[in-house]
Amino acid sequence: MGGLVLACGDATDALPTGDLRVTELPERPGRTDVDPVLEPSLIVAGTDADLAAVVLRLLRRELLADTVVGFVPTRADSAVAALWSLPTDPHAALERARGGVDRPVPLIRNDAGGVLVGSGVLPRVRGRAYCDDTVALHGPSRSVEVHAGEDGLVVTVTRGRLVRRRTRHTGRAFQIACDPVVPVSDGVPHPRSMTGWTWYRHTSDLRLVR
Repeated sequence: MGGLVLACGDATDALPTGDLRVTELPERPGRTDVDPVLEPSLIVAGTDADLAAVVLRLLRRELLADTVVGFVPTRADSAVAALWSLPTDPHAALERARGGVDRPVPLIRNDAGGVLVGSGVLPRVRGRAYCDDTVALHGPSRSVEVHAGEDGLVVTVTRGRLVRRRTRHTGRAFQIACDPVVPVSDGVPHPRSMTGWTWYRHTSDLRLVR
């Protein structure tokens, strides 16, 4: 695919020179940064959080179904790249983003108005949680991690102090009532602690090039 490259933060430094149409944006760009430059084909270069910021604007503008998005991760530990088998080398990722085709992936939202494109974590949380109608947690855990999967939402609960025990659940929604905890979405901590949190699959998928 062609498309405009949205280079977030210092992503321009990782991009090769050439015939690219590049617009430089701040890290985790907002409405006034993203909305004026939206096109039917976009390539986002940056972190998972940068991608989430752009996708949130597509969601708010009701453009998810009409926009193809490529992703060039600038961090080797990108959860998005790991989930959808994207290259983490910027040159290879750019080639994939320009030459690949979109294959829709589930988009995860939260009840605070945000989106999750990579990994969401509740660290050392105690509470009662459900994945759809299944009890995923009742008591303490080392962590709860949520990410998208081919069929929806995947929840991994890790328990144990010395020996870690993991249980995995899949479904459409995860919700928890808990002691105060700061959710972390795509590496970004929520501004305040919460005693309840929900991640759920959006009704429309993200048209991600992969």
